[in-house]
Amino acid sequence: MHIHIDDTTLRDGAQTPGVCFSHHEKLAIARKLDALGVEEIEAGIPVMDAQERRTFSAIMELGLKARILAWNRALVSDIEASLAAGARAVEISLPLSDIQIQGKLKKSRAWVLDQLKRVLEYCVKHDLYVSVGGEDASRADMDFLVEYAQVIRNYGGHRLRFCDTVGVLDPFSTYEKICTLIERSGIDVEIHTHNDFGMATANALAAVRAGARYINTTVMGLGERAGNAPLEEVIMALKHVWKQPCPYDTRQLRPLSELVSQAARRTIEPYRPVIGQFMFTHESGIHTDGVLKNPANYEAFTPEEVGLKRRLVVGSHSGSSVLHHKLELLGLTSTPETISRMMPRVKSEALRRKRNLTNRELRHIYQDCSTGSSLCN
Repeated sequence: MHIHIDDTTLRDGAQTPGVCFSHHEKLAIARKLDALGVEEIEAGIPVMDAQERRTFSAIMELGLKARILAWNRALVSDIEASLAAGARAVEISLPLSDIQIQGKLKKSRAWVLDQLKRVLEYCVKHDLYVSVGGEDASRADMDFLVEYAQVIRNYGGHRLRFCDTVGVLDPFSTYEKICTLIERSGIDVEIHTHNDFGMATANALAAVRAGARYINTTVMGLGERAGNAPLEEVIMALKHVWKQPCPYDTRQLRPLSELVSQAARRTIEPYRPVIGQFMFTHESGIHTDGVLKNPANYEAFTPEEVGLKRRLVVGSHSGSSVLHHKLELLGLTSTPETISRMMPRVKSEALRRKRNLTNRELRHIYQDCSTGSSLCN
């Protein structure tokens, strides 16, 4: 079963507090997502304002291979704005949990179904591809969720976006809910997960295991509150954990993340899974020795796969193997005696500076220890 990625960096990711992508940044991100090979891009909310419509139209005019979706409330006026911006595919959204239907909309389940029917009829009339979102579906009554899915199928919708809007599911409950939903309704399911408890990627993969064919992602996991399932984690987990065929140019993942990071003014934490620098930075003696013998000893995939490079650094936990390796790279000849003399000085300097040592600092220590300086005794 081929899994389709519908990336929503330009919609849900743009709703991250403090993030504001410019017109040109959105176009650049859309091009990068398309170059990576994602099948769908949720490119914005045309009804929001004139600038949003202009940007959405410009993305439509790029001639990308990916399907471009416009996000809408379940209102005909929203769909009209999307059509005016050139949309041929739309996402429409309605709350499904009683807490949101009653507490936010002040409406009933019957109103939700009637509203869905009206909007779907309008979308079908205009020959739109329609993904129908169920906001807070994870907290919705299953019987009502199935009824909602049946309306989608009967009124011309193409799939249901199951939203774990506040990130309350775990992989086991996600699997059970998606299995039940598909079994009872036969609907094509898209999974949209949030990371409030750190399980967005795991929940997305659990939904796929249960039969969902579409995954919502954002670059670096941007999104409301704790964010969404990160695009890079989902792709690489599908490839390396589940051993699925990978149609994506994964070498684009780090460059794409750097582009989004700069536009969002969010740093790529070095310890971030998949794309963080620490993924392929090794210091401790046991690990660096293992990596020098065979990188697969401590790396699940190669850094080149995601556009990164391996770094072996010398610090307070380093051993002789990596020190010898670094000296060779610096063009410095070392003997076991030289390494033995340098190691105490290397460790003490790294501890004093509370960081890895630079090449310049290693050269100085090497010179001191090679000339018999008392600093190396």
